[in-house]
Amino acid sequence: MNAILPAILFWLFAWALNAWLVRRTPASKTGDRAIRLVVPVLFGVSLLVLWEGFVRGFAVPAVLLPPPSMIWTRLISSLPTLWADFRQTFLKSVLTGYVAGCGLGFLVAIAIDRSPFLQKGLLPLGNFVSALPVVGIAPIMVIWFGFDWPSKVAVVVIMTFFPMLVNTVTGLASASSMEKDLMQTYAASWFQTLVKLRLPAAWPFIFNALKINSTLALIGAIVAEFFGTPIVGMGFRISTEVGRMNVDMVWAEIAVAAVAGSVFYGVVALVERVVTFWHPSVRSGRT
Repeated sequence: MNAILPAILFWLFAWALNAWLVRRTPASKTGDRAIRLVVPVLFGVSLLVLWEGFVRGFAVPAVLLPPPSMIWTRLISSLPTLWADFRQTFLKSVLTGYVAGCGLGFLVAIAIDRSPFLQKGLLPLGNFVSALPVVGIAPIMVIWFGFDWPSKVAVVVIMTFFPMLVNTVTGLASASSMEKDLMQTYAASWFQTLVKLRLPAAWPFIFNALKINSTLALIGAIVAEFFGTPIVGMGFRISTEVGRMNVDMVWAEIAVAAVAGSVFYGVVALVERVVTFWHPSVRSGRT
């Protein structure tokens, strides 16, 4: 119980400091950015301190919930294994499947936009396939493409293809009739209208799909590894170490996956700010 009181006191101090910081109005953008960075970091650290204090104070068995210090020790001591798993799952399966799925979904959306037949025939099918659970798709992909990372890429492609397809089709249709009439007045071709009007209008929808897919791709690859993989990968390590009761290693893998997914999402969001700088949500400082 001795560890609980200091943890609660630290949490109260962090809460009060954050409440004071969010009420500040910095005179410079640098100060504003510093506050935006410090507040979530301090909040996260306070949660970790509470976690550490309560687990140690109530003597929670490590097999149920290890303290953050134990997870950090395991993470540092297992860097080669974690790197091999990260390379197998994220660099090979996630990135490859993400690029292929999003790119294919974008190209098919352009084709659907040109063809009313495809729009009426393929979109309902896409909505049906997108509702299929990954736990049902993954074993089939393993049978078709083998146990290595190509089968995980196939799962990621399926999971990312249809969000990109639906969002791109919706975005291409978001341009107003008045704007389209103006392009016709200028005798613009279909391609010129697409590049100069309809794609810029669709960028917020496209980046919405890219951000959604950045998390779906990681989830799909990890879950797919539960159903067959070489002796490497985040999903393989999680399922194996759970069976061995090495819960600290499981949490270390979860931490790596969480950081990788957050960084991936953040990179996509930063690219969105650059490309859609004109959008009201970006101009007002929201992403």
